[in-house]
Amino acid sequence: MLLLRPLFIVLIYLGLLGCKEPSSKPVAPSAPVTTVYRIKAGEQSSDHEALTFTTKTSLSFNVTFDNSAIYTSKLAENQNDINKLYGFSDCNTHHQTASARFGWNWRDDSLRIYAYCYRNGERFSQELGTAELNQPANYKLSIVGDKYVFTFKGQETTFARGCPNGQNTNRYRLFPYFGGDEVAPHTITITITE
Repeated sequence: MLLLRPLFIVLIYLGLLGCKEPSSKPVAPSAPVTTVYRIKAGEQSSDHEALTFTTKTSLSFNVTFDNSAIYTSKLAENQNDINKLYGFSDCNTHHQTASARFGWNWRDDSLRIYAYCYRNGERFSQELGTAELNQPANYKLSIVGDKYVFTFKGQETTFARGCPNGQNTNRYRLFPYFGGDEVAPHTITITITE
C-alpha cells in the first residue's frame, strides 16, 4: 500500500504537466494557401489531381493566369471548348452528374471566364466576363439553398442546383483541367490562392 501512494502522486503530477491554462488570445484566421497548378503539354489533368473531399458550401479564391493561358486549338471549333478552373462535385454523386465550377478559354484574344455546372447529368454554362493575364482576379462559388451562386468581378450569376437543399456531404474538389476534346498544346500554369 505504501508503494502505491508515491506512484499515485507521480501519476497526478504527470497529469498536471499536460494541463495548460486556457489562452485568452484570439485564434488567428488561417493564412491563405497558394497552389500553382500545371497542366503539362499533352495532358488534360493538372498535377494536383488528388481526390480531396470538402464539406464547404462556399469557395472563395483568387486566380492568376500567366501567358501560358494563350493557346490555339488544333481544330478551330475546339477553341470554344471550356477548360475547367476550380469548383466541386455535388449531391453525393459524380461531377458529370452534379457539380459547379468556373471554366475558362482563350478566344478572340481574351481570357474568357464561365460559370460551368452539371445538373442531373446535363451541362450548363454561361460566360461571365474576361480576366487579365498576370493579374489576380477574385472568384466565389457558393451553394445557397437550391442554387449555385457564381461571383466574378462583383457580379453574381445563379444556376439551379440538381439535388435537395439539405444534401451537403460527400463533395469533392475539382481542379484545373484542359478540354474539351483536346489536350494542352503546351504547359499551362494557373495560380490559385484560397
